[in-house]
Amino acid sequence: MSIRIITRAIQRLSTVRTGTRTPTYFKLMTRAESTTVVPKQKFDSVTEQYLGFGNFVAECLPKYIQKIQISSKNELELLIAPEGVLPVFHFLKNQTNCQFANLSDLCAVDVPQRSNRFEIVYNLLSLRFNTRIRVKTYTDELTPIDSITSIYEAANWYEREIWDMFGVFFTNHPDLRRILTDYGFEGHPFRKDFPLSGYVEVRYDDEKKRVVVEPLEMSQEFRRFELSTPWEQFPNFRSASPTTEEVVSADKEKK
Repeated sequence: MSIRIITRAIQRLSTVRTGTRTPTYFKLMTRAESTTVVPKQKFDSVTEQYLGFGNFVAECLPKYIQKIQISSKNELELLIAPEGVLPVFHFLKNQTNCQFANLSDLCAVDVPQRSNRFEIVYNLLSLRFNTRIRVKTYTDELTPIDSITSIYEAANWYEREIWDMFGVFFTNHPDLRRILTDYGFEGHPFRKDFPLSGYVEVRYDDEKKRVVVEPLEMSQEFRRFELSTPWEQFPNFRSASPTTEEVVSADKEKK
């Protein structure tokens, strides 16, 4: 029922054109080749309505919408330029036919092979139309992203977590500081180039009667042996023991 309401609203608005400019869609150079792309084929009615709504948003914001696509689980995704974060989310929240007033989740993905290695993913929910939408943008280690805390207050801690774990800086954030790691922590743990063992270790010093932070010292980063047989580097691939007796089958005995 909610999708029908959106479709009717789009059909009404499509009769009024604000200009003759046609939006252009192009593939993001920063995305992986395995990205789900909407092919030219027939879809079911629900998918067609999602695509219709995506085209409606793209026609309203042709400067910022770079691509629309349907995920494998039949969810609408909008790929936007980094400079279009504020206008796109202001439109999705306040436009009458959108009303995505709930920010369900905000996360990041690190793909070091890309020039813009970080992908910022926003998940929105419209309680009015019972519809979800996913918005994606991109950045690198040095380029900041506009904070959407002025539009969605729930983005405050989400953006702090992304800054803490990935090092993506959000401009105009009211209180951008670490939220999960300790004070004075160096580095961003969710980056793919961050070592699994970390840089420092935390322990309680009985002499100083307090918790101390020390540089990490270990003879080897990963243990490749079992404590029962430390002389074997890869015990799972050991050769058969010479004392093992081969079980002779009945066919071999007859031969």
